[in-house]
Amino acid sequence: MPGSSSASSKSRVYTDVNTWKNRDYWDYDAHISTWRNQDNYQLMRKLGRGKYSEVFEAINVNSSEKVVVKILKPVKWKKIKREIKILENLQGGTNIIRLVDTVKDQVALYKKLTDYDIRYYMYELLKALDYSHSMGIMHRDVKPHNVMIDHQLRKLRLIDWGLAEFYHPDQEYNVRVASRYFKGPELLVDYKMYDYSLDMWSLGCMFASMIFLKEPFFHGQDNYDQLVRIAKVLGTDDLFCYLHKYHIQLNTHFKDLLGQTTRKSWEQFIQTENQHLVSHEALDLLDRLLRYDHQQRLTALEAMKHPYFYPVVKQSKTNAITASTKAITTSNTS
Repeated sequence: MPGSSSASSKSRVYTDVNTWKNRDYWDYDAHISTWRNQDNYQLMRKLGRGKYSEVFEAINVNSSEKVVVKILKPVKWKKIKREIKILENLQGGTNIIRLVDTVKDQVALYKKLTDYDIRYYMYELLKALDYSHSMGIMHRDVKPHNVMIDHQLRKLRLIDWGLAEFYHPDQEYNVRVASRYFKGPELLVDYKMYDYSLDMWSLGCMFASMIFLKEPFFHGQDNYDQLVRIAKVLGTDDLFCYLHKYHIQLNTHFKDLLGQTTRKSWEQFIQTENQHLVSHEALDLLDRLLRYDHQQRLTALEAMKHPYFYPVVKQSKTNAITASTKAITTSNTS
């Protein structure tokens, strides 16, 4: 069986978060949810749909608060309990969608974004991922449709935690997660001992799409072709080194598909229409995210410290100083 004799691997960050937590933090099978009245919410318009659910904009008829309602299609009860437990654990986290209520009986990211917009929203998404990872949780379905942006308020929220899972070191996980265009190589080669770094690959795919204006960046026709498309950019040499390092036996179906390809430089994807979004820092960050070897990818926190985000950090500090000055001035005036 592929993956049965694979080499062991552990996350470089937040390795033992769930080991240190009480069992009731991650044992979603034992979790008991409190269900409320669905009549409290009036659906306004559909925002999107997926394999397991449909998402609507709605309003709480009692408080007039706008909310997002996710209506689940018939799925395993275990999956529902897991998503609810994860959202409860992440409550109040940086840029994480807030679980308002659970009731019984239930979108595009790429606008005309400027260079600074991309830096800003990627930084906000990294905040959400680092918080989730620090809480011992992998999202496992990072993609544009799961990132909601209010451009007027410049707010970002990472949503749809239906495929999220608690990370435990030395545990094998289901590789049938994430959407095809954002699946990490580990999933495509059936390596089950993955970790938070899977989310960083998916984020890297989004980032490549944003700066190169190519959506999706890796456009495979199926899961086999998806790895082929990745290899045509990152080359096969590093892929085979990755397989060797973790003792991964490649599915025989790949034998006639992969061939031997050399790595492309990221500069080859620069064109007239996207050159205003591409910088040396952007390509360096992208290169550190899209690595076959999951242990070589930047963590969310490491990525936030990358020079690509210096303008965002600088602006944030400026805004904080301005806000503080205004507060002091107001105080003195009063």
